[in-house]
Amino acid sequence: MSAAQTTTADLPPAEQKPSTAAKTGNAGKPGGTGPRKGSGSTPWLLLAPCLLVIALVMGYPLYRLVSLSFQSFGKSELWGFKEAQFVGFDNFSKVLGDGVFWAVVLRTIVFAVGAVILTMVIGMLIALLLQKVSGWVKALINIALVASWGMPIIVATAVFKWLFDTNYGVLNYILSKLPGVDMIGHNWFANGPQGLAVIMLLVVWGAVPFVVITLSAGLTQVPKELEEAARLDGAGAWGVFRHVTLPILKPIIVMLTTLSVIWDMGVFPQVFVMRNGNPEAEFQLLTTYSYQQAFVVNDYSGGSAIALVTVLLLLGVVAVYMRQMLKIGEVE
Repeated sequence: MSAAQTTTADLPPAEQKPSTAAKTGNAGKPGGTGPRKGSGSTPWLLLAPCLLVIALVMGYPLYRLVSLSFQSFGKSELWGFKEAQFVGFDNFSKVLGDGVFWAVVLRTIVFAVGAVILTMVIGMLIALLLQKVSGWVKALINIALVASWGMPIIVATAVFKWLFDTNYGVLNYILSKLPGVDMIGHNWFANGPQGLAVIMLLVVWGAVPFVVITLSAGLTQVPKELEEAARLDGAGAWGVFRHVTLPILKPIIVMLTTLSVIWDMGVFPQVFVMRNGNPEAEFQLLTTYSYQQAFVVNDYSGGSAIALVTVLLLLGVVAVYMRQMLKIGEVE
C-alpha cells in the first residue's frame, strides 16, 4: 500500500489524531463554548479603587448635606450651644416658598443656557475651521487653546476684571476709538444682565478649548467618502454638515452639552471673584445664593436645602443625558 493510500481511517484508534475540539476543550479555552471563569467580576475589580475614592470623597459630604437640610442648624448648633433639631421638610418649604429663590433659579437657568449655546456654537465653528487650515496653524491654535484652558480660574477672572474695568478697562478704550462711541468710564456691572453677560463670556472663554479639542477629535472620525458622496448628490456645505457630520458627532455633542450644563449651573468662583466676594442680589446664582445663605446669613440648613435642590436639578440633566445616550445606542 502506498503512502497516498494510507488514511487516518486505516490507523488504529490509539494512533488517530485528536480533533480540534478535543484539543481546546469546551469551556474557558479557545474554541470552547462556555463562558470564561471570572470574566464578570474583572471590570468591578478594576473599578473598585476609583469607586472607593469617589465614596470617600463624596459620600460623607453628600450625607452631611442631606442631613443638614432636614435639620435646624445655625450658628448656635455649629458651636455646640444647642442640639440640632430634626424639622422634616420645613427648610424645603421655606426655600420653595421664597420668591427670591425662584428668581435665582430662573437667572441660573438663563445663564447656563446662554453659556452652553455660546460654548457649543463657538466651539463647533472653531473645530470646523481647524479642519481647513494648515498643520502649523492648527498646532499654534491648539497650543493657545490648551494654554487658555489650563489657566487658573482666578487668573482668568482677574484678566477679565482688567479688560472690563470702568476706569482702566482695555475694552472701553478700544470701543471709544470707534466713531460716535464714548465708553470711557462705562460701568459694565451697573446692572445684573450686563454684568452677568460679562461673566458668561468669562465662562465661555474657559470652556471653549475643551469643546474644540473634543469636537476636533470627533471630526477626524467622519468618513471622507460620505462627505464626497453627499457633495456628488448636490449637497452644499450646510447639507454635508447637517446630514453627514452632525449625525456622526451626535454622541459627542450630547456628552459635551450635558457636561457644559452641569458645569455652567455650578459656576461659583467666576461670580464670587468678579464681585469681590460679595455678589449683589441681581448677580446671585444658585451656587452663590446657597453660599450666602449658609456662610453669610449663617443659615446652614437653609443653604444645604438650596444646594440639595441644585443637586436634584443636575440629576435631572444627567437623567436626560443617559436617556439620549441609550437611544443613540439602540439606533447603532
